[in-house]
Amino acid sequence: MKVMELQRTGEALVERERPVPEPARGQVLIAVEACAVCRTDLHVVDGELPAAPLPVVPGHEIIGRVERCGADVSLAPGTRLGVPWLGYSCGVCEFCRRGEENLCDRARFTGYQIDGGYAEYTVADHRYCFPVDPDADAAEAAPLMCAGLIGYRSLRMSGEQVRRLGLYGFGAAAHIVAQVAAWRGIELYAFTRPGDRAAQDFARRLGAGWAAGSDEQPPAALDAAIIFAPVGELVPAALRSVRKGGTVVCGGIHMSDIPSFPYAILWGERQIRSVANLTRRDGREFLELAPRVPVRTEVERFPLESANEALSRLREGKLNGAVVLVTERYRGRLSTH
Repeated sequence: MKVMELQRTGEALVERERPVPEPARGQVLIAVEACAVCRTDLHVVDGELPAAPLPVVPGHEIIGRVERCGADVSLAPGTRLGVPWLGYSCGVCEFCRRGEENLCDRARFTGYQIDGGYAEYTVADHRYCFPVDPDADAAEAAPLMCAGLIGYRSLRMSGEQVRRLGLYGFGAAAHIVAQVAAWRGIELYAFTRPGDRAAQDFARRLGAGWAAGSDEQPPAALDAAIIFAPVGELVPAALRSVRKGGTVVCGGIHMSDIPSFPYAILWGERQIRSVANLTRRDGREFLELAPRVPVRTEVERFPLESANEALSRLREGKLNGAVVLVTERYRGRLSTH
């Protein structure tokens, strides 16, 4: 099978041929159709996440079909599954028993500690996969596996009484959560890179009533703000934009250092929270909600072997919505319809 492999952090991925893996007990072998490209993949490639076992195949927003199963798994061949970032948790620690499996100290993550979806085949623990509509477009469904799930969890962390919500960084996650928030009747305020008119227009098209640069203040105090851009300087900016009692949610797995800021902008019972990936409950809830909204992802498709170009496009911010790698299998399905 063809894979795009990270051999050394800070370097380009290398196209390689590997044997198709055999599913172990509890695993499924998945024929990959599509895998969205996430900013977390950039953090893995750039070495900003610690101790990635190399070489590794990145990618954790996977849509594919069951090829065959390991022992103790009975899923029919052809069953459509989605594979997210959380690939394993121990199930017995205090965090897992409290339903906070995303905080498990022994958790393992797809495309980081487990080979992921920048490949024609991947294996995954069936307990951490989600059923996906067999008729959905695989490329359009792929961003739901992380961008959608992180956006949904971040929205939950924002609180139950949010009427005005700010989104800092209008990429893959924001373009999904914006649709959910607008469907709930929340007023949306989008913050982009200063001068990025295209992203601001994109945000308005998806329901933002106000869109401007992150160096500007909104016309009304926000109940909450979610920061998707990995820029620590946005934390004080977001604190200045939320009302007393408001919440700032940091939605990324990695962020540059947060600069010092005056206590006055935190005072008034404002809160700063981080989001640590997802739980399976998040996945079930969001994937049940998405078709009711309905969530429509906007994607730009790249062939699997163009993974380095796709990562560069994401790094440079030269896209709206999500970028997705597709395999020959996906392209073959398109040609038969």
